[in-house]
Amino acid sequence: MKKYAAYAIGAALVDTEIQVSDAELGDMKVEKGMMTLVDEARQEELLGHLEGHLIRASHASGGSAGNSMIATALFGAPTFMSCKVAADADGDIYLADLEASGVAHCLADNRGAGTTGKCLVLITPDAERSMNTFLGVSETLSVNEVDDSAIVESEWVYLEGYLVSSPTGLAAALHTRAVAEANGVKTSVSFSDPGMVQFFRDNMKQLVGERVDLVFCNEAEALEWAETDNLADAAETIKQVARSFVITRGADGVLAFDGDKSVEVPAHAVEAVNTNGAGDMFAGAFLYGLSRGENYERAAQFAVRAAGEVVKYFGPRLKPDEYRSLRHAFFGD
Repeated sequence: MKKYAAYAIGAALVDTEIQVSDAELGDMKVEKGMMTLVDEARQEELLGHLEGHLIRASHASGGSAGNSMIATALFGAPTFMSCKVAADADGDIYLADLEASGVAHCLADNRGAGTTGKCLVLITPDAERSMNTFLGVSETLSVNEVDDSAIVESEWVYLEGYLVSSPTGLAAALHTRAVAEANGVKTSVSFSDPGMVQFFRDNMKQLVGERVDLVFCNEAEALEWAETDNLADAAETIKQVARSFVITRGADGVLAFDGDKSVEVPAHAVEAVNTNGAGDMFAGAFLYGLSRGENYERAAQFAVRAAGEVVKYFGPRLKPDEYRSLRHAFFGD
């Protein structure tokens, strides 16, 4: 057994969630359902528009890979997170959340001046989330934050697709993948967002390389990757660069391919109020399932159940005891 079920590298962000109307999104010129990189001034401008709105989940640590590693750890499989935060109040929040969740990290003696990244998450009545992200010091995430020994001690590495927008972040991800491949550690990549695939296609191709062991994506990202409107064609295209994949499809469930056969897993019907963190929860729960030795179908069933739970609440994750309860209800331990 390895020390960690998974090692991830990605942007460390502190989320603020605010409920808005579709009309307000239009007024602010925010693209619905997408992650948009903004500078600090634009983020402050948006907050000015939203003054007086009810903030339902302020100061929760976020970031795609971080959310996934927290989920895997809280379900019971140890993880490691490489990221970058500043020596500020938001950095304190992020570090405390990792440690409270049992996620090992590289941050203890590695925090300097600057601003920790922030994500403004705008939630519309249909539960869709639209993200405006100021990366802060995460924009300079680099190979300096990579821990080679922790990679070697992991079953999987999980590479966040958002890193393709940063030259130093992409270099760090490529270094992580190279160390993993040289040491027999399985590799996984999340496409993260359709915009990352569309606007950073060449970088995303570098991130995937000749072939990774597992790709996580949603249907929109899969179609964008394959430049098609046909899911079956997209799945065949992804097979060219991944030994296996899982494609989440919202209410239509999940299409999973384990390298041998494909399986469709239905969605877990719930009344969603917020889709922020759903894909991250899915990936974290899926990796937890694999860490137990479950097959892809069983791991996907558990991940669908977990993602279905997190969308019922505001915030990117559940309470710690809810992870244990969910694991016990599904696996019986």
